[in-house]
Amino acid sequence: MSPKRSHKPAPLLPMKEFFSVAELAEARLPDLPRDISAIDKIARAHWRGDERLARRVPGKTKPVWEYHYSLLPRAAQTRLLVIHTVPANDDRNLQKERKSKLWHAYEALSSEHKILCEARLKALQIAEDLEAGGMTSRAAVTMACARAGVTKSAFYEWRKLVAGHAREDWLAALAPSYNTETKWAECHQEAWDILKSDYLRPERPTFSACYRRVVKLAKTKKWSPIPTERALRRRFDHEVPEAVQIAAREGREKAKALYPAQRRSRADLHAMQAVNMDGHKFDVFVRFPDGRIGRVFMIALQDLYSGKFVAWRISDSENKETVRLVIGDMVERYGIPDIITLDNGRAFASKWITGRSPTRYRFKIRDEDPQGLLTTLGIDLRFTKPYSGQSKPIERAFRDLTDDISRHPVCAGAYTGNKPEAKPDNYGSSAVPLDTFVALVNDQMAEHNARTGRKGGNCDGRSFDETFNASMAEPGTIVRTATAAQRSLWLLAAEGFTARKPNGEIHLHGNRYWSPALTGYAGKKVIIRFDPEQLHRAIKVYDLKDMLICEAECIEDSGFYDAEAARRHEKARGDYRKAIAAEKATHARLTARQLADLYSRGIRNTPPAPEPNRPKVTRIVPSKISAQPALPDDAAFEDSFSRALTKISGGSAVIQFPQGDRSRK
Repeated sequence: MSPKRSHKPAPLLPMKEFFSVAELAEARLPDLPRDISAIDKIARAHWRGDERLARRVPGKTKPVWEYHYSLLPRAAQTRLLVIHTVPANDDRNLQKERKSKLWHAYEALSSEHKILCEARLKALQIAEDLEAGGMTSRAAVTMACARAGVTKSAFYEWRKLVAGHAREDWLAALAPSYNTETKWAECHQEAWDILKSDYLRPERPTFSACYRRVVKLAKTKKWSPIPTERALRRRFDHEVPEAVQIAAREGREKAKALYPAQRRSRADLHAMQAVNMDGHKFDVFVRFPDGRIGRVFMIALQDLYSGKFVAWRISDSENKETVRLVIGDMVERYGIPDIITLDNGRAFASKWITGRSPTRYRFKIRDEDPQGLLTTLGIDLRFTKPYSGQSKPIERAFRDLTDDISRHPVCAGAYTGNKPEAKPDNYGSSAVPLDTFVALVNDQMAEHNARTGRKGGNCDGRSFDETFNASMAEPGTIVRTATAAQRSLWLLAAEGFTARKPNGEIHLHGNRYWSPALTGYAGKKVIIRFDPEQLHRAIKVYDLKDMLICEAECIEDSGFYDAEAARRHEKARGDYRKAIAAEKATHARLTARQLADLYSRGIRNTPPAPEPNRPKVTRIVPSKISAQPALPDDAAFEDSFSRALTKISGGSAVIQFPQGDRSRK
């Protein structure tokens, strides 16, 4: 009699591996009889040969046998997988996780172990193919073991490994399991902490020196155990990651290089849409016209789309004046870019260049600060970290210039090396004249832009010049150009000054500048723009809103006994006074007499003021406090008498009666 069939078979994870004859008959499996006795007859004849695949259920008075599902025909196994391994939604995620871990472990195996998994899978496939051809399970296993050269016990172990796994996961399930757990040498905890702390120092001591110190200390403290140096070194390398060791011993910059650099694409830009600017100090000794010998800087601007240098200048330092002139060169030649990238150095973040920019993070920002050149031109300002080649491609180009310019034959004997220990043998034997070096830089910069075969960025084998010109010629490239009025923004330098009282003079580098329009700005802050190389020319003066006030001429000093200069000065001052008088006449059209006649008419018609009410009794005030008015004779006598008494008594002693009523009451 067959057992009662369950209408709701519960999903099992992992899959149930052993089944009784009754359960197999109930499942109505393909390639197996539906009768319990017929299945039991097959089991007695073929399945009970291996105790690992056929077992008795303990605790039963009547023997009940269970058989591993791997003994069944392939179709029957598939049917059991469908019945017993269809999980619910929650279990399906567990099944995926289990499968992922299985293949992750397989991928971590060496090539030798993966070959071993393939040999095991081949043996199982041979047995399955033989059984499918009609051979009994025992005979198929025997034949497969003979071909694979393995024992039956090993074969049945492999079957257990793949039990419960889908057919496509058998290769990963057959991975050998080795005990990879490693036991590290035991060490006294405090000694171990001291050893690690000693080794992870920026002074970079050797591990052997650290070990000797901790062993010596352990003997004093009687710490135990202290393993050998080699054992502790293996444990240290296992516990402390390589990145941590590099950061602790070699610094943050070395650790920063361990993380992959960001790669930024410039394909979405066009020429003159964005530029980046930086300074480079040449490793070359240069002789200046005054005889000084030193190194010079190059301030340069590079187009981001093409990599072309669009402007550069040589200077003895990184300064705001040179930065301003280089920006002016670029704008005059090619136009105004939309974006510029700078580092936050003092020369580039100067208020002359970036004043009133919302992203300016150097110096204090004041309301009277002038509007910088970039801000006035409407260029979007971006700051980056100094010496960051990833954020400024121009630094990569500077490395090429080291070879092209600093090591050029013209600089033989003047090359200093890029670090103190890299000085050439002929160090300091020569110095390149400044004009010769400037000509060399201009020649090599032009060659740098014109060199073909560029592979980076958007060049595709073209030169920087060709890439730049092709982009500028495209219809979609729109570049702003500067007006004639805007050229003064970079040709002259801007700075906040206080116009001096009383006439609004401006004093700059020993020179005086003045214009009549400055009189109204005496004592106030103004903005001036001037050419540092042409200080005797007129300067432009603006208010704090950058509106032009005037052009102030330079007032030259004259000799002490220069009569002609005095005459010219007096004439100019007289002309100024006449101009003021003429302007005054346009505003003050009525004379003083006309104003007096106009206002006197109202005075004649004004009624007299009423007599004031006087008090009946007043106190006499001492003469030393305030002078008394002239009095009549009798009143004068009384006043003299009261002053005499005052001198005697020290205070007023007589009460004065009102005039016209001198009788006592």
